[in-house]
Amino acid sequence: MNELVISKSEEGLRIGILKDKTIVELHHEKISEEFSVGDLFLGRIKKIVPGLNAAFVDVGHPRDAFLHYFDLGPQIRSMLKYMRVARSNKNNVTGYLDHIKPLPDINKHGKMEEVFKPNQDVIVQVVKEPISTKGPRLSSEISLPGQYVVLVPFSKTTSISKKIRSSEERRRLRVLAESLKPQNFGMIVRTAAEGKDAATLSQDIFGILDKWKDMTESLLKSKAPIKVLSEQTRATSILRDMLSQGFDAIHTDDAAAYRNIKQFLDSNLPEHSKILKMYKGRMPLFQHLGLERQIKASFGKIVSMANGAYIVIEHTEAMHVIDVNSGSKNLNNNTLEETALKVNMAAADEIVRQLRLRDMGGIIVVDFIDMKRSENRRKLNEYFREIMKPDRARHSILPVSRFGLVQITRQRVRPQLNISTAETCPSCNGSGKIQASILIADEISNNVDFLMRQNKEKKMRILMNPFVASYLTKGFLKSAQWKWFFKYQKWIKIDSDTTLPFTKVKYFNSMGNEIKL
Repeated sequence: MNELVISKSEEGLRIGILKDKTIVELHHEKISEEFSVGDLFLGRIKKIVPGLNAAFVDVGHPRDAFLHYFDLGPQIRSMLKYMRVARSNKNNVTGYLDHIKPLPDINKHGKMEEVFKPNQDVIVQVVKEPISTKGPRLSSEISLPGQYVVLVPFSKTTSISKKIRSSEERRRLRVLAESLKPQNFGMIVRTAAEGKDAATLSQDIFGILDKWKDMTESLLKSKAPIKVLSEQTRATSILRDMLSQGFDAIHTDDAAAYRNIKQFLDSNLPEHSKILKMYKGRMPLFQHLGLERQIKASFGKIVSMANGAYIVIEHTEAMHVIDVNSGSKNLNNNTLEETALKVNMAAADEIVRQLRLRDMGGIIVVDFIDMKRSENRRKLNEYFREIMKPDRARHSILPVSRFGLVQITRQRVRPQLNISTAETCPSCNGSGKIQASILIADEISNNVDFLMRQNKEKKMRILMNPFVASYLTKGFLKSAQWKWFFKYQKWIKIDSDTTLPFTKVKYFNSMGNEIKL
């Protein structure tokens, strides 16, 4: 069972992908996020570096973006010609390229200074988001993704997804693609197109061309650096890419996300609109579905597994290192070889989930428990490759070495997701001391007294850490909550939130609005 969960937070949206109620992917879409993979920018060449055969491009980020010669695409001159025409002649503004005669391909072993000059404008696409101290990585070989196809301006090729194995289906889709492909566009047929008819693919193509036309029209009045075409929201982008795998339910507590997803489903798969649900409960959506607990348990340095084994994850500048440990619960009557294989298989499942959940990229080295038999090492490698197939990021896995090491490379296009599961005391900034717990309760009681007497609140709800909530509600008729009732003749509701630290408390009025103290 696959589920998509979109929840509103103070920073933006949190997006979780669930498989059988277990979270396997977690994404953060920040409100201020300006450089997402797939976005198109009108950039300006800032500096050409002959030694790197590359250029640094101003796209509005504090650090200049990087564009290598190999990422220009063979038809970069045709793209520059189209851009000049679009910006100078309104009559030629169109989503089609049939009025442009393509120029010869650039030399694949050429130099960047042969193509660009400083302060020259260029259309570029973000292929890797800013990571650490590095700016975005760019490409000027533009790809325009739809649900079933990807259009590539000025490309001459038509290709079919390698995941479509049937030779007959591949031939059918190639014939369709060649007949539907707009002039001067290349086309990549996605896995989701398997079994689809010409009308469905044609509708997808026209949708992409509409976006391309909007981008072209924006060039008339755009001045670099500026974003000219935005990728869909992270939620709809995930939905588009994974729609072929199917979702059984989509939950959201954000009205804007609900409208965007409903519009997307109504346009592409109207029969699936019923799986979209709007959550209106008081408890935060992630907490309601039990995801906060899973996240807290999954993002630490040590990740425990059901069989008593655990893995240790260390991050360095150059790579990620994962160590597999059996734990004492697996030391039973089985032989060491059987125990090692059993634990390694279970660890492989958890490691694959962790790679997707944390979006770990680059070089990953896994130190499995040593196994002497070569057939067991081969069995582990085959199993590892099989369970990694659903991962949408490009990856490569080397065979298990004699030392039990597995080397993995995984595509890295976004910063790794890091969530701190250790709480730092806000009162002492981590010095190890915290004010007496009773003072926390006293402070809450003082705030309640102020709000009930001075603000004349008719109804109030308080959100706090579960441990503090338990302390204030413990004891029938003797708890702090009951004392407040007898004192103010109004029932004050206490709710718990596992994401709040001990000393963080939120107060809400009868309208559900937070009261700032």
